[in-house]
Amino acid sequence: MQNDSVAYIKMKKVSINEVLDADDELAIEEPLEINVRFENKGIPVQKCVSITMRTPGNDEELGVGFLFTEGIIQKREDVADVSSAPVAGNKVLITLNKNKQPLLQNAERNFYTTSSCGVCGKTGIDAIRTTSVYKNDTDEICLPADLFYHLNDVLRKKQAVFESTGGLHASALFDLHGNFTMLREDVGRHNALDKVIGTAFLNDQLPLNNSILLLSGRASFELVQKATMAGIKIIAAIGAPSSLAVQLAEETGITLIGFLRNQRFNIYSGEQRIRL
Repeated sequence: MQNDSVAYIKMKKVSINEVLDADDELAIEEPLEINVRFENKGIPVQKCVSITMRTPGNDEELGVGFLFTEGIIQKREDVADVSSAPVAGNKVLITLNKNKQPLLQNAERNFYTTSSCGVCGKTGIDAIRTTSVYKNDTDEICLPADLFYHLNDVLRKKQAVFESTGGLHASALFDLHGNFTMLREDVGRHNALDKVIGTAFLNDQLPLNNSILLLSGRASFELVQKATMAGIKIIAAIGAPSSLAVQLAEETGITLIGFLRNQRFNIYSGEQRIRL
């Protein structure tokens, strides 16, 4: 079955004993131009905010999620329309409602991000940090440790494109009972999370303060920051966190779990939410 996120190519398999012609499936990586349209003193303005390398699929959610996690838009009512035009060149256009101005100074980008880096293109250290519209309110979340053990198994079963290509990152949401609610994949880990948050944004489901975010790889600073923007309080990663990710999780009151595999994990911050 054909998949818009997968490319089918011919290649050669080489081993010590033989060389074979074979078919392979690769995750597609293509640029996406994210544009925002708004009115400035009654004059229509359209601006390219970023060009990001991504895996096609959920482009509208990716565009909206990117603008939200960058602090350029803040509320669902800011957005009047979202449209994508892959045939016209991999573009997504987010149109704001009248009298809504995008906070473009929050982006301060050179307009290009790669699939491996979500903060590349920032023009200064101060531009890396964004501030969430959701306050770091106290909560009484306390989950049993064994709730987390099965999450990775569910993630792998849901990662359809990863199973065929081995080349995609995933971000998944679970409720506080460990029930799966959403997954998005992308060649860029930051794009996968923007797709998840963009979907929640468009469905008016923010903040995600009653969700567990599961990352298929490591927990980097940029992913923790995006989660903070969406009001997420619990992040679990299959891989390792970075030192700055742990620092930001502590500052923002997020429970950060790393190395979630084989019925074990490490808690790096927010241990009060885990009942051991």
